[in-house]
Amino acid sequence: MVNGVRLVALDPSPSGPLAATFDRVIRKPVSAMSEIELWRLVEELRASTARLQELLEGRTAELRASEERQRVLLDVNNAIVTCLDRDSLFSATAAALRRVIPFDRAALILHDPVKNVFRMLGVAGPVPSPPLIPLGTEWPRQGSRAGWVFDHKKPLVTADLRDSLSFIEHAPLLREGIRAAVSAPMTIKGKILGTLNVGSRVPGRYGADDASLLAAIAEQVALAIENLLAYEEIAALKARLEEEKVYLQEEVRTEAAFGDVVGESPAILGALANVRKVAATDSTVLVTGETGTGKELIVRAIHALSRRKDKLLVKVNCAALPASLIESELFGHEKGAFTGALARKVGRFELASGGTLLLDEVGELPLELQAKLLRVLQDGEFERVGGTQTLKVDVRLIAATNRDLERAVSEGLFRADLYYRLNVFPIVIPPLRKRRQDIPCLARHFAAHYASKMGKRVGSPSPDVMDRLTAYSWPGNVRELQHVIERAVILSPDGRFELGNVLPRAGGSPTARLRALEDVERQHIVAVLEETGWRVSGERGAAKILGLKRTTLEARMKKLGIVRRS
Repeated sequence: MVNGVRLVALDPSPSGPLAATFDRVIRKPVSAMSEIELWRLVEELRASTARLQELLEGRTAELRASEERQRVLLDVNNAIVTCLDRDSLFSATAAALRRVIPFDRAALILHDPVKNVFRMLGVAGPVPSPPLIPLGTEWPRQGSRAGWVFDHKKPLVTADLRDSLSFIEHAPLLREGIRAAVSAPMTIKGKILGTLNVGSRVPGRYGADDASLLAAIAEQVALAIENLLAYEEIAALKARLEEEKVYLQEEVRTEAAFGDVVGESPAILGALANVRKVAATDSTVLVTGETGTGKELIVRAIHALSRRKDKLLVKVNCAALPASLIESELFGHEKGAFTGALARKVGRFELASGGTLLLDEVGELPLELQAKLLRVLQDGEFERVGGTQTLKVDVRLIAATNRDLERAVSEGLFRADLYYRLNVFPIVIPPLRKRRQDIPCLARHFAAHYASKMGKRVGSPSPDVMDRLTAYSWPGNVRELQHVIERAVILSPDGRFELGNVLPRAGGSPTARLRALEDVERQHIVAVLEETGWRVSGERGAAKILGLKRTTLEARMKKLGIVRRS
């Protein structure tokens, strides 16, 4: 209480603008002041009040800025914490950034610890078409702006990019019209995941406050990216396990129960000797031979004897897939890579990582994909269709074909460099007509297998039957012999193996022999269908008995014109 007036301390500082004025009032009563002194006192109070008002407004602005910063950080966190794909994560980040840091260009750059490079993950702002720095662009750690931020672990503000051309990103940024830039490390648990960057067409646009705010936002983004990468890893693992499950289920349905290669001829024994030699290595193998000679069994033997035997042997039939789908099947695709790509798909190379990949009928691979296959063979790297992330795999590749690849190379239908890469260790499987001494043991093997499978006792083929089997030319090779024996077992009475008339007539033109083989296959499928009451799928269906997928059997029936008569 001073001179009958209660004073309220508005100035928190003991030496603030009001302190001296109040001190003068306390020392000298107002009633004792002259008119001039009172006028001066009033003016001092007015000036002090104005200065206090200015101080309060400044503090209020600081508080509001701090509140806005905290609100932005909270908004960034809320916007990105639930983002489980890269596009939406960056879109949400850019939208939140634009509220507090004006920019003409924003970019999210991730560090690839495997290759020790930085890769463009996302970009926002008016980007020229085609972009000078497209998504997926990589920069080395040495000499790059991202590398500087990574190494120094702090933000970098550049007032004018023209004055700092030592960083390799600056030249293309200048061509896009960007003059000023600020970059901040995305740090979490002491680990830098990459950099968050903004740029402006106005030189000197950014200062220390912008760098501080960007660094705070970058920490939030780093947390979201860590969650995203963990989610992607889990999703990729889950997808791979699902693919493995589906693949193994298909293998169980389609793989022959007689996995061992049967034969005693010098030709087949020589091939098996080569299998034992190459199995212990990781060398690429090219298995060649006519259709039906048993190339896949040779491949399975190589895998079974290799150090990769506990991992998957994944098979891709290049001839069975449309050219438009082969790339996606081999390398996988990202969600939205093309019409119908509703989710990410794990390719066969990813599925086979750590194991063996069989490219069956590799001669049918389109030329445009052969270069990509060559890169995988050389570097073990590829990208999914529609993706920018480089994936590394450890795959042992075995190729099989019934085509003359040397001739295909000379005709320009197959890349010479890929052929030489595949033909590191060739194994040739001779046709059955050139190893007739294997026919009796194969016939006995198939007869015993199908008799056991069907619960019948039919015995072994008689010497007369063996003579007929050995005299036949077998244009369909072991596969044709297998089908003939299976049909004979179906038709034979209990206790005796009878060949009947299931064997096509020998001789004739190649076209006639082809028709004969198709007739045998048609008769064989019809016989199995009759046994199952024309049930195609299910445990007791024809597909199960024949060791085929339902879709494969239906395709064969359509091709051979097999329909059930009413």
